[in-house]
Amino acid sequence: MFESTFADASRRDWADDGTDATVRIATVGCGNYARSVSLPAMERGEYAAPTVVVSGDADKRATLADEFGVTALDYDEYEAGAATDEYDAVYVATPNRLHLPHVETAASHGKHVICEKPLEATVDRAERLVAACDDAGVRLMTAYRMQTDPVVRRLREFVAAGGIGDVQRAVGDFTFPVLGGDAGPDQWRLDGRLAGGGALYDVGVYPLNTARFLAGDDPVAVSATTRSPDPAFEEVDQHVDFGVEFDGWVGNFSASFSGHPNTSLELLGSDGRVAVRSAFQPGADREVTVETPTGTLDLTGAGADETVEEFDYFAHAVATDAGVDPDGADGLVDMRTLAAAQESAASGRRVEL
Repeated sequence: MFESTFADASRRDWADDGTDATVRIATVGCGNYARSVSLPAMERGEYAAPTVVVSGDADKRATLADEFGVTALDYDEYEAGAATDEYDAVYVATPNRLHLPHVETAASHGKHVICEKPLEATVDRAERLVAACDDAGVRLMTAYRMQTDPVVRRLREFVAAGGIGDVQRAVGDFTFPVLGGDAGPDQWRLDGRLAGGGALYDVGVYPLNTARFLAGDDPVAVSATTRSPDPAFEEVDQHVDFGVEFDGWVGNFSASFSGHPNTSLELLGSDGRVAVRSAFQPGADREVTVETPTGTLDLTGAGADETVEEFDYFAHAVATDAGVDPDGADGLVDMRTLAAAQESAASGRRVEL
């Protein structure tokens, strides 16, 4: 089974080689991630192309217009419908609580949407966001880039085919020192209203969603604890540990906004395990280990840049009128799970979904 599943770890299982259409994308919100990761990924892609950027910062607009050769708008111009003939879809990368109005604007212009995760700062607002796209008849993709990583997709195939037997448990961590480097406490990730949550919402969603994707399952209950010993994290969780119950198996996940950087995920089954190091960093070389009774497979440097894959997957789906997965419903499952984790941490009780 190793050979058949992992023979071509970088294979695009969604691509139609006969399609050469390019989908033009407007990027709404030009923070560091959008500027340094997302826009370059679109530019390197086969089906996606950045053509418009939207920012409230005039200097950013001028710099990005020059660097990427795009039209630059402020938020008022975007809402008013300026340059709608220059883009086919919208990538929303603003702080969580601002996703809803920017997605509503895109939907009102009849544009398809790829929205960063988590979908919003609260479940209610996320539901309204999904409804806005449904009502307008536009596609909505939740930007779970790990689901488009070819290596992760091969692991999902392997697990689905019974490669590790029945899934028993998942263990995952994402530690991101949010105050590292030049970053200070004056940032939206530490603003409870804008972010909705701290490490749980920003990085805890990665091991949760990726484990769900690999196992093809949804949570049924959550138990969680949070800690914020540093006063800088007064409004959000600095550390979180959350146990997630599924139908027949459990997940134990952690996320932190301080500490040595780490990203890892492991699925243990009745007959084997899969483990991924460097699991969630953009463009990282995944270190994958697959163990079964018949042997062990180690993969390093396999796959592709999953951010390029993410935007090309979305653009290809738009261009070919194909379905999008992960969609808004997938994003809502995680929103409800994250909210339940917050409720559990506050109450000290297990919360059913």
